[in-house]
Amino acid sequence: MSTPSAANVPASFAESDFDRYTAWLRARTGPNWFAATEHRFVTELAAGELDDAIFRRYLVQDYAFVDALTSLVGHAAGHAPTVETRVELADFLTTVGTDEDEFFRRSFDALDVPDADRTDPDLWAVTRAFQDLLGRAARAGYAESLAVLVPVEWVYLEWATAAAEEPRPDRFYLDEWIDLHAVPAFREFVGWIREELDDVGPALSPRRTQRVDRLFRRAVELEVAFFDGAYQPD
Repeated sequence: MSTPSAANVPASFAESDFDRYTAWLRARTGPNWFAATEHRFVTELAAGELDDAIFRRYLVQDYAFVDALTSLVGHAAGHAPTVETRVELADFLTTVGTDEDEFFRRSFDALDVPDADRTDPDLWAVTRAFQDLLGRAARAGYAESLAVLVPVEWVYLEWATAAAEEPRPDRFYLDEWIDLHAVPAFREFVGWIREELDDVGPALSPRRTQRVDRLFRRAVELEVAFFDGAYQPD
């Protein structure tokens, strides 16, 4: 199956035939979207074939990434146009800070992750690049924050939804990592942030539209690089 080329997608949403702004942004990522959602990492995870050492390296870096992600969501709430929007984002932060954080702690224990790697790990270059991207998006505005938040969550929803339909891995940390990103509440949140970006995106100035497009595409590129990094020991 061939993957679409971003070169075939108009650089302007208004000039495209997409009915959703986020669908246009996704198409603009070209083959990188499929490289992320069908990566070797997620297919091996879903099949229960992922080596513990690989998942351990990944999980340590992802925990550091989540710290930057929560900061982004907090900034997005600050830029949000309504109280209701801020409440939705705050609810997501609560989930990350409770259910997901508890998962990390139990998984770290099971994988014998030392305290230093939990609190102050040596970061991969791609993790630092992700932190920088999230920070720049957070400072830029609401649409820009969504331009990064939407793809990083949407990618996980897509691969995890497919993985949830397969025979499940035995190790709890692989099985629960799928569940965390395939449950109805997460699906509803991703649908909601897509709708938010669908609403604000078409009214952006040409300059901000270009910025949103760049941020979205860069986030997906980094997702691919992040999964790649799990297979590259020090």
